[in-house]
Amino acid sequence: MCFSAGASFTGGVIISVIGVATVLKVHKPSQIVFASIPLFFGFQQFVEGFVWLILQHPEYAQYKHLATSIYLVMAEVFWPIMVPLAVLCMEKDIKRRNFLWVFLTMGISLSLYYIFCLFTFSVTPQIMGYHIEYKDNFPNSLHLIAFAIYLIASITPLFISSIKRTHLLGILMSLSCLITLIFFTHYLTSVWCFFAALISAVIFWILQDAKKKYKAYR
Repeated sequence: MCFSAGASFTGGVIISVIGVATVLKVHKPSQIVFASIPLFFGFQQFVEGFVWLILQHPEYAQYKHLATSIYLVMAEVFWPIMVPLAVLCMEKDIKRRNFLWVFLTMGISLSLYYIFCLFTFSVTPQIMGYHIEYKDNFPNSLHLIAFAIYLIASITPLFISSIKRTHLLGILMSLSCLITLIFFTHYLTSVWCFFAALISAVIFWILQDAKKKYKAYR
């Protein structure tokens, strides 16, 4: 997250509280993955808070690789799978489900690529002003392709879903990515994850609305 370790930990607490409230809105097993997204982001913000502390205190340098790896696994490996899987679990329309399987397959393939990169190449986090830049030496020739697949796999399912208001979540995710690309290009991994974490609070609203309708039809 941008700003500081304190901001990351504070964001982690707030988002985790929202995450717990969101999980409590679950009324169908198919909603569990979707509802857990804010908790996922809350934990991710805590991890980046530790990355901040480690970078600011050289005596903890031995933990840098571990903390960085955990953060990047969550940001680059879990996220492209989590969104299409969460939407697929909730979707009832057969045609839409078939489309969602395509995006889940894309997400899994991309995650396997990032796992390979994380094991094969180095990533060096560094504080640049009020942000953390994760500098890597992943293959340049595949960088744009991988990023495009990342966006497609993690945003498009929100527009395919028939669940009410997931389209709004998709629009906000797209706008936050665009803003990050324009103003925070070198800190994309960190800053966009922060925006996504805040936006994931919309998931609470989506499930709250779904629960009200569920009770009304019972």
